[in-house]
Amino acid sequence: MNLNQEKLMSVLLGPIVSEKATRLSESGNQVAFRVRRDADKDLVRRAVEHMFEVKVARVQIVNVRGKTKRFGQRAGVRSNWKKAYVSLAEGSQINIVGDQA
Repeated sequence: MNLNQEKLMSVLLGPIVSEKATRLSESGNQVAFRVRRDADKDLVRRAVEHMFEVKVARVQIVNVRGKTKRFGQRAGVRSNWKKAYVSLAEGSQINIVGDQA
């Protein structure tokens, strides 16, 4: 495994499982991932195609701003993070949640 493949394996931090992400996967053939902050669209596309062996049609990336939270009497800020919506080509499918009954 060369450095390029190692970087591709570390781009996707995990799937996003929420109501919106589930709705998109059911209706729009899209999957949402939490990705590294230095990832760009091309890198995310190559990582998804490499890891899941599917064809990616489009990638949209969103910078999510960290929320301001209070920790006792101190105000703190959660870290910013990046989210990627990956649209799969026709006939491609990723089953992240697993088998549903």
